Amino acid sequence: MAVMNATPRDLLREKGTSAKALGLLDADATADVILREMMAHPILVNRPIVATPKGVKLCRPSETVLELLDKQPASFTKKDGEIVLP
Repeated sequence: MAVMNATPRDLLREKGTSAKALGLLDADATADVILREMMAHPILVNRPIVATPKGVKLCRPSETVLELLDKQPASFTKKDGEIVLP
């Protein structure tokens, strides 16, 4: 996380997880508690996290990955069918 300059809270996945039930969305939830719960419940980690020589980044939305690539793909279509690169 230090390479990304991100905190555990920055990488916490909220939707479709038990983050709220575990109290991780509370203002007083510490980084240590969030990280411990992420290790116990990997679904709590927002992803994908991509690492290349250009850096490490949470690639949401998915086209964010293009910033980390030396060579751009000829085309890029998101899972929902949205065309990013024709």
